[in-house]
Amino acid sequence: MEQRRFGRTGLTVSRLGFGCGAVGGLMIKGDAKDQERAVARALELGINYFDTAQMYGQGESERNLGRVWKALRPNAYMGTKVRLPATEPRRIGAAIAASLDASLQRLQREEVDLFQFHNAIVGATDGADFSADIVLGEVVPAFERLRDQGKCRFFGITANGETAALLRVIDARAFDTAQAAYNLLNPSPAGALPPGYPAQDYDNLLGHAQAADMGIIVIRVLAAGALSGTEERHPLGSPPPAPIGTGADYRADVARARRFLPLIAEGHADSLIELAIRYPLAHDAASTVLVGYSTIDQLDYAARAVEKGPLSAAALARIAEIQQGFAGDAR
Repeated sequence: MEQRRFGRTGLTVSRLGFGCGAVGGLMIKGDAKDQERAVARALELGINYFDTAQMYGQGESERNLGRVWKALRPNAYMGTKVRLPATEPRRIGAAIAASLDASLQRLQREEVDLFQFHNAIVGATDGADFSADIVLGEVVPAFERLRDQGKCRFFGITANGETAALLRVIDARAFDTAQAAYNLLNPSPAGALPPGYPAQDYDNLLGHAQAADMGIIVIRVLAAGALSGTEERHPLGSPPPAPIGTGADYRADVARARRFLPLIAEGHADSLIELAIRYPLAHDAASTVLVGYSTIDQLDYAARAVEKGPLSAAALARIAEIQQGFAGDAR
């Protein structure tokens, strides 16, 4: 599998990543042997980035990934995350350090390759949504201390929250990586949206991150499953989660996803899932595309999609035409 430069980290990561969250559910609720087989298969396919978090299954994802990692001892990279509850200023650093220590214990590791701040970043702190001032003034120094202690090699953010605050943090060039929600339903991380478009306008967030030389992990590539075009869920998967940056709810995202079906009939891709996975590959800033899995068959399918490479110029033009038609939809 092709590998891409991971921003200024000096690492190279596979175009397809392995998401260990609840949407797919395999690394939380799957059989232990299936979990080991899936990770082994991913390594065989050339996947070298695995992404988990303390909140996934209340630590189960980390525990299971740590167990499999210890058994397989892969030559690959692992990222995890901290999501803080509402935390008083000046106590944030201690809370972040405690979270990483607990994650490392579950992962059975002394260091993680990438540690990420998973809270929403906003203009003014509101509960567990933290302001850009707090992120730059308290979160960044906390992460720097953990890096200096040898507990993480690099650190990043999940680019979720208010666009102006996210861009301010990215432009500060304090973080090494960002996870960005970029998919067929919301092209705005690659450019501004037309008026009335039913999605958050991320105002070329990928361009800002690229200018800051950040490694980019594309998330929500399938809009938590909505871009399959069906509301059906695998038994291991979570119930439909709240959209990030797209429609008002999961059902609205599914309905819009179906408007891309003509591209399948026209032969641009074999399925909506393939179309969705290949869509972000065309952007130079995308280091890796993160997909969550319920089965090994889903993993194999995603790998085959990525191996086909970016969509054609004709497909991207048709997609843009359909996206323009979303403008004016009620969000």
